Amino acid sequence: MSTAPKPAAEKQLVPSNIQERNKRYVQIDAIGVGTAGAAAPFLPVFLTRLGATAVQIGLLTTMPGITGLILALWVGRFLQRQRNIVPWFSLSRLMVISAYALTGIAPFFVPDNILIYVILIIWALATLPQTMVAVGFSVVMNAVSGPEGRYDLMSRRWSILGITTAIATAIAGQVLDRVGFHLNYQIVFVGLSLGGLVSYYFSSRIQIPDVDPVPTTQKGSIKSSVREYYHLVNQQPAFVSFTLKRFVYLFGITLATPLFPLYFVRELNASDAWIGFLYTAQTAILVVGYFFWSRLSRKKGSRFVLLSTTFAISLYPGLIALTNNQTLIFILAGAAGIFQAGIDLVFFDELMKTIPPRYSPTFVSIAQSVTYLAAILAPLVGTYLSVQIGLAGALFVSTVIRFIGFILFFRQDSSNKDPHPRSTSDPSGEITE
Repeated sequence: MSTAPKPAAEKQLVPSNIQERNKRYVQIDAIGVGTAGAAAPFLPVFLTRLGATAVQIGLLTTMPGITGLILALWVGRFLQRQRNIVPWFSLSRLMVISAYALTGIAPFFVPDNILIYVILIIWALATLPQTMVAVGFSVVMNAVSGPEGRYDLMSRRWSILGITTAIATAIAGQVLDRVGFHLNYQIVFVGLSLGGLVSYYFSSRIQIPDVDPVPTTQKGSIKSSVREYYHLVNQQPAFVSFTLKRFVYLFGITLATPLFPLYFVRELNASDAWIGFLYTAQTAILVVGYFFWSRLSRKKGSRFVLLSTTFAISLYPGLIALTNNQTLIFILAGAAGIFQAGIDLVFFDELMKTIPPRYSPTFVSIAQSVTYLAAILAPLVGTYLSVQIGLAGALFVSTVIRFIGFILFFRQDSSNKDPHPRSTSDPSGEITE
């Protein structure tokens, strides 16, 4: 009997009972992540109410990008050498969520005059595990779903996450309005961070096949490492094309990220409860959007989803800047939530289509590095523009950049009859955090 090792690229079959259990764990993990994630929109609002400047709010958004740009390739290289990345992924997630707990605990011990800086330091330290999560997430989810099940798995996961976040955000908004500042934020951050324990318990039990680590140069220079990455990436032109176009679009999205809470607080004079309900409405509608786009992709194809969603979301910040009517903003946020769901699904699916399975951690880390570059530059540009031309003007710039990204996707599609072919998730060729 031959004892020759199996080729590293050969797929290992996973028993159906383990596959189903993995999918169940992914969905329960979403409940924990969704609970903790409900604290995210209130973090910049908390800093704003503490007196943080636009630059400090922008820094909060930029820091993960700085760390990610510096370390994402190293993280990808590290994970590429692991037989199984699930333990690293689940522990890193717990560490990130724990930063919310530390943010809630800090005001008990830290004077208000330095509290903003301490919170920024906490989130600066959280950026390393954030990078590990960002790289590991796509690899783990792709391993659980397989190339044929990405739309189905992720639409269900993100729907559960959306429902959970919507409920938790609504509750958090009410707590913030009924308890005095800043004890209200402390209760919210510490309470929601308990979702991290749920996430860790179930995500750490996901079972994916071990893989043979990819050999890497042990003592190569930086120049040789760059040459190695260039050689790998140069063999995947579809990956290069999609990643660069996505960079432009994400630049437009992240440019507006720190501007929305500033706009709501300073231009609308919105209450915490109103902001909570706004994010609740936008998150809740994501659930509808995930199922809507998952079904529509089977009829219209991936290209239709890509173009429809990128066009609609490109208009969102500009429309927000045109009105101070809180009711209208609710409507716009709900509509944006539907299209954002489509972007979540199609960006994940399209990216993973272009990545060779054997080198998933490496290519995901490269894609994340490009994303982090946008996360570094765009918020700084956005907050700078908000000072120079006002918040509304900066939101219009976000719309212009997003629309340029849409045009790039559209031109690619126009020059090719089917540059985004349907996945082969079922015999008819129809497709499926």
